Amino acid sequence: MAALILFGGGGDLAMRMLLPSLYFLDHDGLLPEGLKIIGAARSDETAEEYVAKVHEAVKARAEADGAWDEASWARMKSRLDYLAVDATDPESLAPLKAKCGDGAVTSFLAVSPSLYGRIVTAMKAAGLAERNCRIVLEKPVGRDLESFLEIDDAVAHAFDERQVFRIDHYLGKETVQNLIALRFGNTIFEPLWNNLTVDHVQITVGETVGVGDRWPYYDEYGALRDMLQNHMLQLLCLVAMEPPSDLDPDSVRNEKVKVLRSLRPITLEEAERVTVRGQYVAGTSEGKPAKAYQEERGQPSDTETFVAIRADIDNWRWAGVPFFMRTGKRLPERRTEIVIQFKPVPHSIFDHGDRGAVEANRLVIELQPEEDISLSVMNKKPGLDQRMQLQPIKMSLSWGVPGGQNDKDAAPPRRRIAYERLLLDAMSGDSTLFVRRDEAEQAWKWVDEVSDAWSGASFKPLGYAAGTWGPEAADLLLSRTGRKWNTRDE
Repeated sequence: MAALILFGGGGDLAMRMLLPSLYFLDHDGLLPEGLKIIGAARSDETAEEYVAKVHEAVKARAEADGAWDEASWARMKSRLDYLAVDATDPESLAPLKAKCGDGAVTSFLAVSPSLYGRIVTAMKAAGLAERNCRIVLEKPVGRDLESFLEIDDAVAHAFDERQVFRIDHYLGKETVQNLIALRFGNTIFEPLWNNLTVDHVQITVGETVGVGDRWPYYDEYGALRDMLQNHMLQLLCLVAMEPPSDLDPDSVRNEKVKVLRSLRPITLEEAERVTVRGQYVAGTSEGKPAKAYQEERGQPSDTETFVAIRADIDNWRWAGVPFFMRTGKRLPERRTEIVIQFKPVPHSIFDHGDRGAVEANRLVIELQPEEDISLSVMNKKPGLDQRMQLQPIKMSLSWGVPGGQNDKDAAPPRRRIAYERLLLDAMSGDSTLFVRRDEAEQAWKWVDEVSDAWSGASFKPLGYAAGTWGPEAADLLLSRTGRKWNTRDE
């Protein structure tokens, strides 16, 4: 019998994402036959009390998505169990090992990364790190290269690398997986995916929410370590990597590592020119007054809630093509997107009379709030008007799906939670969409160089009003090169 252990099984991540994902998978008949799902946490509650909490959390999410039914819940309920444990104590884990039996065990650590080292050591002593066991680590693992290596060395002592699944939920998103298909499955894109035709790339992860009561965690990590080190660098790798020889997990991850190794180091001298640190001050967010970060925290802080960086990849494919990344809290929109900005035509035959100027093509890959891809191309305006216009062509990911764009009478298909894909892959041992140790090392190495440059230059965060797109310096990062960020009003 296979088992999935959720350490921190009563926490926010488990209740909000993991358990609803498991319900949807069970609803669709995708979970392995006989799989046992065991919540493990410090909370001293009975299995019945735990199942009641799971029922409440899962039903609310499933009803919102129109996928609740009692038969599916009854099936999932029969899988559920709970055990109060001290995950850092091998003796406390012994009853958990007994519940799992001798089948394959996948353990998901939905707990503070500061506990990872002690937990995996206890797991090994308790027999939960055998050859048929796998472990899933939620980010962030460490807060710099040194702490990452300290934690990961403990993980490596308990588990072989093939058993370790470092999760980045962005890699489970439909659009991210479609990025690989878009690039390497279509002859119209891959020949253009280089410095001969691409002018620059933008990656934006915008959040409208503030830090709020998460400030004890956030003040230690900041936007650079919380978002850019993992999510954004993973997206950059998928955009920039060379075609892998096949879709074997190591083939894909080898190419991502090459990108990270090709990132130009950001030195103390370069930091002010190619990076921007920001921190939100009081303003208006989503039509409501918003406090400053330091007011939420209750005392002064130099932690950045916004970061924008120009990254350069020093290899043949991308030489001279800047990659601009920005992320932050209290921005005007909740938006995650990748923009591939192509170069203009070498000579325009339309730039005279009243036809208007020709603008360069742009490919926009949206990850949230919607997951879609659009390509903007030039065409003539309809009718007798001779002017040209840049018009987006939607390549909806729901095409060809019951309820998709070509099925006008049906409801749109449910967007799967990214964790659904990743949980299935972890339990089946497919590590393609997970982060390998050397990937994480290279990402931390580059981010540490940025952090060290900021410290060496006493690079304080610039203020920006809540509800705006960060400090003015973020716009200057592009405008000084004759470029500008993609915005909705364009």
